[in-house]
Amino acid sequence: MALTFAYELAQVNIARLKAPLDSPQLKDFVDALDPVNAVAEASDGFVWRLQSDSGNATDIPFFGDEWLIVNMTVWRDTNALTAFMYQGQHRELMSRRREFFERLQEAVTALWWVPAGHRPTVAEAEERLLHLREHGPTAYSFTLRTSFPPQGAAAIPPKEMKETTAS
Repeated sequence: MALTFAYELAQVNIARLKAPLDSPQLKDFVDALDPVNAVAEASDGFVWRLQSDSGNATDIPFFGDEWLIVNMTVWRDTNALTAFMYQGQHRELMSRRREFFERLQEAVTALWWVPAGHRPTVAEAEERLLHLREHGPTAYSFTLRTSFPPQGAAAIPPKEMKETTAS
């Protein structure tokens, strides 16, 4: 019998390119996209990833900035995401990220719990990342380093939480 979970873990991470995707500087990164995505999709606990008709998400706008690229996935839990992140070719690319991407001062990765079966939108991801930048890690939007367990309140936007707790 397969376990079913009420919540799944959504994650978004963004990066600002140092050069155009078709440049020699980003060739190794671009060449690794399909293989790394295939490993992610075959990983235990992987649920879904954002992609356009191109098969990846590099052409999906984020914050209206053409130099930002987005990666958004849904996982069973933080353990499944962590297990994927720190292995194989993905780990190798992470170690080389300064070759491909600018160093940004604000948070570039946010996690949040979604009801099982929900597929987050780019607008939702932008909101969660902005919330993390403004408020730090909370049950609404957090990081792997400071994570929160899935709770019903985590899926409610903060303004609705205030209305609910005020009554």
